[in-house]
Amino acid sequence: MVKSVFCLSLIFVHALLWAYDPSTADIAKVVGDKGGLRGGLGCGVDVGTGLDPFVRDPISLNGPWSYILDPQDFGAAEFYKDLRQDGVKLVQHDFDRAPTMNVPTDWNSVDRSLLYYEGPMWLRRKFSWTARPGRRAILRFGAVNYRADVWLDGKLLGSHEGGFTPFAFDVTSLLANKTHSLVVRADATRHPESIPCMAFDWWNYGGITRDVALFDLPETYIAEGVLQCAKGRLDVLEGCVRLSDARAGVTASVKIPELDVSAEAKTDAKGIARFRIEAKPELWSPEKPRFYEVRFACGPDAFADQIGFRTIEVKGKKILLNGKQVFFKGVSLHNEKLGGGRVAKGSDAQRQLELAKDLGCNFLRLAHYPHDEATVRAAERQGFMVWSEIPVYWNIQWTNEATYANAERQLCDMVRRDVNRAGVVVWSLANETPYGAARDKFLSTLAKKARTLDMTRIISMAMEIGDVKGDVCTITDTLNPYVDIVSFNQYIGWYWAGADEAARFVFKIPYDKPVVISEFGGGAVYGRHGPKTERWTEEYQAELYRFNLEMLSRIDGLSGLTPWILFDFRSPRRPCPGIQDGFNRKGLVSEKGEKKLAFDVMRRFYEALDRKPAR
Repeated sequence: MVKSVFCLSLIFVHALLWAYDPSTADIAKVVGDKGGLRGGLGCGVDVGTGLDPFVRDPISLNGPWSYILDPQDFGAAEFYKDLRQDGVKLVQHDFDRAPTMNVPTDWNSVDRSLLYYEGPMWLRRKFSWTARPGRRAILRFGAVNYRADVWLDGKLLGSHEGGFTPFAFDVTSLLANKTHSLVVRADATRHPESIPCMAFDWWNYGGITRDVALFDLPETYIAEGVLQCAKGRLDVLEGCVRLSDARAGVTASVKIPELDVSAEAKTDAKGIARFRIEAKPELWSPEKPRFYEVRFACGPDAFADQIGFRTIEVKGKKILLNGKQVFFKGVSLHNEKLGGGRVAKGSDAQRQLELAKDLGCNFLRLAHYPHDEATVRAAERQGFMVWSEIPVYWNIQWTNEATYANAERQLCDMVRRDVNRAGVVVWSLANETPYGAARDKFLSTLAKKARTLDMTRIISMAMEIGDVKGDVCTITDTLNPYVDIVSFNQYIGWYWAGADEAARFVFKIPYDKPVVISEFGGGAVYGRHGPKTERWTEEYQAELYRFNLEMLSRIDGLSGLTPWILFDFRSPRRPCPGIQDGFNRKGLVSEKGEKKLAFDVMRRFYEALDRKPAR
């Protein structure tokens, strides 16, 4: 009895002002499944490249959404037991009287009073629909942080956990020629078993943070269309078409008109048709980000994507792009607008990309979670190679099977979403995780899974130094056998030792692999000046960079740098009044876009690299 009342209360009828629907009893099975809809795979639908809003023409559900704050989570509690009584109108939870926010956005930026809010919020959008026979309707969310429970006209569609990857529902049977009501319970509450878990050094922006759209598709449609260079080959393209339904014997095709190449194949029992095409495309590179229109078709469904072709691999201590050695001239970047707020549209990230280009970068570490699709595509168009990461951050519940399943789902969703993006060259599985057998099992299993998803990209994790004896830093992480490049974070001159002491340290790296320094740096307040020995001054930060770059340049096999971080970003862990004021101050640029002295130090270093003869 308690369970049934709890499940009924989840319907949150007092907020929606809908009559009780007896069919909600069927929802209990879904609500009771703590795995939700398996990371967004609902009703047989997943979010592959075929549901990309950049290659389809979806119906946008962005814009004004009514919202109701629910700080004590009354919507999921056992109360208002008289909901079934006729005539009950609980005005205090009336969406028609509620304020609105323009989705996609984060609620922390919409209302200053919600800056620190991390609990549940209810959001509603009404829309009209004209049903068409023989068509499918798919509802897609780009991201909701952190957990989303979704209802359409009072019927629970399902749930999704993870704040940075897309998810979708097949709503064909629920849509009719009328006005519909779409309700989302977005909950940014942190939990120990979540990914990320309780502690992380960035702002927990809650809400519907990325696009919401409806896709009007054929009854059987292309759920995924993939094409890329075969591993280690510049003259062979491989890919597939996967249908929304497991139908065998259906003819699918891929075509690149500019290259005058095409191929057809029959789907197997899983609804997958595989292609292998001999072709010699002009290759994508940072110097010339080249793209081709690739057309995927199957029956009545077709779409085209702009795809670049390139190879990325490691050979000994070198990273090879298109068979030639490349150095990752990078910087780390959060998916945050200058001044705070989650990036919600392509223009939000343009200033950051301009700053990275001015710094001399050809590489971006998009930390510490998958960034939005518009940013990834814009970076690719501008010639940036990209490191994309899932938020397995610091210490999580390594022995919790549900936590591992969550991490694997987020990995699968990240790879599936961006598999056609030539700019994405690194899949990263974790950041700064503590050593231990349980952690090793968790992440080694995740690494093996990543290789089954995509054999054509580099696998990495941002590790920590390990062992320090005197001036010698030895990389001892036992997970190095599972990655392609040795990446680690180090803060010599900031968290230990002085800025001028950094140059005396040496690194011992007992692996025949390329080395990428995934983080280094220190904090400074823009406009704060003083002696180069005084912390928080621009002079100290610039000195720290000079000595760190001298130290790191001596590493055998150094193949990339991504200093932490491009610009100051919000973090509740950084409260120091008059200095941090709720921002992590390690940026080379202030939160207002003002360049610090260290920006020029880093830029000159990259300029000097460009002048060196190719190795």
